[in-house]
Amino acid sequence: MRRNITLRAGLQTLSTNTFAAMRHANYRLWSAGSFIAAIGGWMQNTAQGYLIYDLTQSTTYLGLVSFFWGVPIWLFTLYGGVIADRFPRRTLLVITNAVLMTLSLILSALIFMNLVQPWHILVMALISGTVNAFDGPARNGFVLELVGHEDMSNAIALNATIFHLATVLGPAVGGIAYAALGPGWCFAANGLAFVAMLFALWRMKIAPFIPRVVKSSAFQDLRDGIRYSLENQHIRALLINLSVFALFGFSLMTLMPAWAVDVLGGDVRLNGLLLSARGVGSLVGALMIASLGQKNSRGWMLSVATFVLPVAVLIFAQLRWIPGTLFLLAFVGWGMLVWGNVTNALLQTEAPDELRGRVMALFVLLLFGLQPVGALLVGNLASVIGAPWAATLFAGLVLLGSIFTWLHAPFLRRLK
Repeated sequence: MRRNITLRAGLQTLSTNTFAAMRHANYRLWSAGSFIAAIGGWMQNTAQGYLIYDLTQSTTYLGLVSFFWGVPIWLFTLYGGVIADRFPRRTLLVITNAVLMTLSLILSALIFMNLVQPWHILVMALISGTVNAFDGPARNGFVLELVGHEDMSNAIALNATIFHLATVLGPAVGGIAYAALGPGWCFAANGLAFVAMLFALWRMKIAPFIPRVVKSSAFQDLRDGIRYSLENQHIRALLINLSVFALFGFSLMTLMPAWAVDVLGGDVRLNGLLLSARGVGSLVGALMIASLGQKNSRGWMLSVATFVLPVAVLIFAQLRWIPGTLFLLAFVGWGMLVWGNVTNALLQTEAPDELRGRVMALFVLLLFGLQPVGALLVGNLASVIGAPWAATLFAGLVLLGSIFTWLHAPFLRRLK
């Protein structure tokens, strides 16, 4: 009897720790809207990658889509961070979500009218990247307004849980919908999914925004945020580690449509399964982080993830067996999620409130700005030496970066 009571108490504590942020009504609205929007987003991403590959039969174009999306990230994200520190973040998110919804519906209409061309997808990627340059800093900084400091780490982990639960479902649904109905419905579904996010933002009860007294120019604010990030040893090391992973690690997912067709001999449904397998691992990682609550183990989790990701990709690149490939992609997803989530939480913990938007703008800039550069590089490299060798080379570079970080930034392992 005593053992049963202890077990129930332990499970209740685990549940409370895992879902602590859900006690906030605003966060419950946010999570519901985010989940629906993420399902639509993954349906569109799955369809978009396969559509551009189907239209062009080119891994270079797969890289170009990511590159066009990334160019405005480089140009505007830091200013997006300044704006996120100066204006109401909810208002910014309403604007960005409305624009992204419109883009999806326009491309859906082009597909239905049988007018879509590769350059349409490139233009949409360019505009979408511009919008995300402002959406990313506002979205990351908005979490604190929803739950406060106490539950911020848990909320970030639950955000990842929600997103990657959608990663499990969205690509698989997108692959089936693409095969059965065509890509237009995937883009249309994403456009309609943004309605849920806009409704959630409208229903939230947010404290009135109090603008800080601005005595400096936007450029000065930008420079102050960069200077602080470079002078803070922890933030600087996290951002360097982030750069390596974004450039050589995350960009590898660009190759999935070509991997499904050319390496494994499948079609759009297998492409969806590959992305969903990655999502399963990411979901496990997100739940693991959320269940830890306030336990002081984030530095060690970051260190473990920096090795799991490249090792899993190195093995994955040698396989031609679909079940084994799916299994390895789950480990890739776990490593990506834990690394990205812990890096996000540590940066937000290290940054003071008045600089959080700008520090997170650097996070968004490097993660989403370098990833398209890496995608362009790996896409072109894959067209010359093949996708497996390109993946092997990039994973090797990530592994070297992980070893360097382990040897030269041991203080990261002590971060709480």
